Amino acid sequence: MTDVTKEQVLDKLRGVRGPDMDGNIVDMGLVSDVFISDSKVYFSITVPAERARELDPLRAAAERVVKDIPGVKGAMVALTADNKGTSSSAPVQRPAAAPSQAGHSHAGHSHAVHSHAPAAAAPRTPTAAAKAGIPGVGAIIAVASGKGGVGKSTTSVNLALALKANGLRVGILDADIYGPSMPRLLKISGRPQQIEGRMIRPMENYGIKVMSMGFLVDEEVAMIWRGPMIQSALLQMLREVAWGDLDVLVVDMPPGTGDAQLTMAQQVPLAGAVIVSTPQDLALIDARKGLAMFRKVEVPVLGIVENMSYFIAPDTGARYDIFGHGGARKEAERIGVPFLGEVPLTMGIRETSDAGTPVVASEPDSEITRVYRDIARKVWEQVGAHQGDKARTMPNIVFE
Repeated sequence: MTDVTKEQVLDKLRGVRGPDMDGNIVDMGLVSDVFISDSKVYFSITVPAERARELDPLRAAAERVVKDIPGVKGAMVALTADNKGTSSSAPVQRPAAAPSQAGHSHAGHSHAVHSHAPAAAAPRTPTAAAKAGIPGVGAIIAVASGKGGVGKSTTSVNLALALKANGLRVGILDADIYGPSMPRLLKISGRPQQIEGRMIRPMENYGIKVMSMGFLVDEEVAMIWRGPMIQSALLQMLREVAWGDLDVLVVDMPPGTGDAQLTMAQQVPLAGAVIVSTPQDLALIDARKGLAMFRKVEVPVLGIVENMSYFIAPDTGARYDIFGHGGARKEAERIGVPFLGEVPLTMGIRETSDAGTPVVASEPDSEITRVYRDIARKVWEQVGAHQGDKARTMPNIVFE
């Protein structure tokens, strides 16, 4: 089978007429750069924001002609809104309602984003009441960091497992489009199945439901996506996944304060955010940026976790403060947010993470698991406090 080329895609798209039936979408400059990965085609179409709803058939037509190209396994077409000549384009999203039964795609096709338009442009920073929730999901918690390399994903997965160990129904969304890690951390392979309409059944292991771009794109593939496509992908992985009834959905955010973070903060009713940092000053400086972003968009900060807080020598059990100690606790006190706990740097956490057997699942009676379960308890207490105690009561935990 010959590889599909960008030229083939653009040639087919020249058969799609423009918004007013004048010319075609390619020659009118409405098509973004075309990205092809694993025989799946990704691109967006720029349309006027006020006409986004009426022009969704144009998106569907473009998707249809691309899927008809021999060798194409699937297509992701997103509408982006051109806000009267502004330099930044915002993704056009459909409101959270029951998924449309139209536009059915076959099981072998890409499940990446089918964006639909809202009735009106969303406010810049919508209030929590204006953000569409996810049916069946009680609370959504973001786990974030100001920089990479602080163990955020390892913290996310063990926090999710600790919440489950504490008696909750838990899912986890891997929101790191460029570097998804949940397939490896949870030892899950394969592709999610499409069920009714456009809904996708999440993957599952260790009793928690999981969704990640890593299930849809091969690990070796470099993701070269602009902001609107990232935003669309994230919202589809949230809203077009059959999560079922969950008490909490943990979102493993990418590091930093970019498009993915703003999408989650502005368009998803987050119950709060957990910030992960290491003790040293440099990591704390970056963590402050994440804290400032969540506060600016009125997302409660549930607290700070100090990861890699200290090192336990495997041979002697001696403790070493390699990165300093107590920096995250002092920062939490300074800005007035809860300090959730200290997670040591141990060989066990690294080895179990690399093996896809997270320590909370593989060593349920270990001291490290007790640390994570205590952090999970504090996180859930904060969720309850910020939601007016609407969160489900956490079972009593007795450490023998």
